Amino acid sequence: MNLKLDTLESWLWESANILRGSIDSSDFKNYIFGLLFLKRTNDTFEEEVEQLMEEDGSSREDAEDDAYFALPPEARWEYLKTVTENIGIELDKAFAAIERENTSLEGVLTTTKFGDKDKLSDDVIKRLLSHFNQYSLRNADLASPHILGDAYEYLIKQFADDAGKKGGEFYTPRGVVQLIVQLIKPQPKQRVYDPTMGSGGMLIEAANYIAQLPEGKVGKNINVSLYGQEKNLSTWAIGKLNMLLHNFTDASLEKGDTLVTPKHIENNDLMLFDRVIANPPFSQGEWWTPAETNVEVKLDKDGKEKKVTPKYNTQVTDPYGRFQYGTPPRGYADLAFLQHMIAVLKQDGKAGVVLPHGTLFRGSSEGKIRKAFLQADLVEGIVGLPSKLFYNTGIPASIWIINKNKTEAQKNKVAIIDASQAFKDGKNQNSLEEEHVANIVNAYHAYAEVDKYMRVVDLAEIAENDYNLNISRYIDTTEPEPEVDIAAVKQMIADLEQQEAEIDQKLSEFLKELGI
Repeated sequence: MNLKLDTLESWLWESANILRGSIDSSDFKNYIFGLLFLKRTNDTFEEEVEQLMEEDGSSREDAEDDAYFALPPEARWEYLKTVTENIGIELDKAFAAIERENTSLEGVLTTTKFGDKDKLSDDVIKRLLSHFNQYSLRNADLASPHILGDAYEYLIKQFADDAGKKGGEFYTPRGVVQLIVQLIKPQPKQRVYDPTMGSGGMLIEAANYIAQLPEGKVGKNINVSLYGQEKNLSTWAIGKLNMLLHNFTDASLEKGDTLVTPKHIENNDLMLFDRVIANPPFSQGEWWTPAETNVEVKLDKDGKEKKVTPKYNTQVTDPYGRFQYGTPPRGYADLAFLQHMIAVLKQDGKAGVVLPHGTLFRGSSEGKIRKAFLQADLVEGIVGLPSKLFYNTGIPASIWIINKNKTEAQKNKVAIIDASQAFKDGKNQNSLEEEHVANIVNAYHAYAEVDKYMRVVDLAEIAENDYNLNISRYIDTTEPEPEVDIAAVKQMIADLEQQEAEIDQKLSEFLKELGI
């Protein structure tokens, strides 16, 4: 049987219903993705072992030793199906054994604990295993090679919908991701990096874009190197599994705080990339951990202890010199992330990042940083997005396009698009559809003015506006008031007065006939 995408999606999503009532819905993904990976790994392992036995005449033992993925006995599906007590503990042992034998998975599978009986009873886990046993996930039984990756992306979106605001921590709406990728146009052989990768969707979309280009593939592999870092441990684990299920086995995905401890280092300096793409957490506060860990405490006038607010302009010291355009304020990390992205860009590199609208116009230290970006001619374009696109906020956002190697036509100019009305209305959340993405991309790359939608603005005009990038300063979307024809209005009033006089005359005659 060839398993089709719609069947696979509904089957996988049904597993969430088994978990409802046992654990918080925001945690469903951690358990389901782990079991999906375990079942897939077992099925492809068996498929490969059988192939090796048939093609090479190997014994089963030799074939298991020669298999690409090392699957220890305690992690075999056939064994786990027979366990009747403490099933969660046996699953934890299975995942630990897989990590032990496959060091690239260290910390990925063991972040979720199945052995906590207060959360998951043996009966619930037994139902889950029985549910996952319904279909084979061997390559030969899938309708297409990429179907499992597609289903994984579907599940991530479903979990984000289910988790509400928490969904924004690991998922960026697909329309927004496609838009950024098509604006920065990653190319074959390039290094693509996401410093706040979430579940890895932006990197995968960039790779899918490259796959469609000439020389975009080498054999079955997409001709790209993917890099990412994620602070949240469980989200990082989801991203790692996402890459594996999309067959990006060489993707370099690190865990940790990108701002404080960037992990992609080369020759004792920051690794450089051709394309950087990101959706950092909006307006993250207290973002420089070293300044927050040993906060000074003083006594106030009443003798009560009071924490002294750290002074970021003196306490933020970065060994990589990333904040050369200025230190962002303690309450807003947005331009710290953007400066990190600029620092890791090659000299001919491009970046696309989603930031809150406030970054376009907020003053003080952020205003100085924005001015420095513009004077350095780093900002290629700004795209204003509709409101209610993201899970964790209803406020509108904007896409910044950074380019270290502008063409002559682009120098000392910024392309600005007001796409605030380009959306499909939704009950709880709006969405960017394919047509909206296509319209924005076409207008952006055409680099010509479109009334009430797109302008290419000279830096001199932006300077006159004190380097404020608020889109409404440059694109006027107001409709002109209709002109009033005074003569026509006077004539209409005269006609109405005439009609009123005639009606009064007739009414007077009727009343006279009635003797009133």
